Amino acid sequence: MKLRLDKYLADMGAGTRSEVKRAVGKGLVLVNGQVVKKPEVKIDTESDCVICQGQEIGYTEYEYYMLNKPAGVISATEDSREKTVIDLIESRKRKDLFPVGRLDKDTEGLLLITNDGALAHRLLSPKKHVDKVYYAKVQGVVTQEDVQAFAKGVDIGEERLTRPGNLEILASNAISEIRLTIHEGKFHQVKRMFEAVGKQVIYLKRLSMGTLKLDEELGPGEYRPLTEKEVEQLC
Repeated sequence: MKLRLDKYLADMGAGTRSEVKRAVGKGLVLVNGQVVKKPEVKIDTESDCVICQGQEIGYTEYEYYMLNKPAGVISATEDSREKTVIDLIESRKRKDLFPVGRLDKDTEGLLLITNDGALAHRLLSPKKHVDKVYYAKVQGVVTQEDVQAFAKGVDIGEERLTRPGNLEILASNAISEIRLTIHEGKFHQVKRMFEAVGKQVIYLKRLSMGTLKLDEELGPGEYRPLTEKEVEQLC
């Protein structure tokens, strides 16, 4: 793939487009050992060697990270007051990463971080029926009536009922434990579904999304790149 030099450098976080243009104009960028002062020069991302201010800048078109999102971090690309999930990905090369879907601030678990917009669309589109599996602790006794209600779809205050969800009861007590599979990603959906049957979610963790399952070796706040096999399965 061929890209303008300024876009190449900006994509890889060497600075804003204007900043890298200034660096190029000052002769601070080498391409294959030669000083290049024109930001519009085309770079072959597969074969050219680019050095900016003494640092070699390799090009990565797409990045994919699995994050075990901790509570207290928001699912956003940037925020002036709160720590975001992107802030946790310290080894990232690209500046255009984003979370695929959102987990509430107090929700934990699997979050895919990437810059692959086409993949994100496929995973989030309701028409694709991608499974999203959650584990939750719920205030109140979860019953078979709740299981049946979720299987039909519940009223969470929108024009239509939710799509049918598969509710599994792991423990039914004053604090119940459940596993829920849904195919949508509406705002606060899991919490609102339980509110619709008179119960409250007090802990929520996403376990999987499509073929991607949370790596049990990742502690809260930890992440790793997806394997080639994981990316292939998602795509």
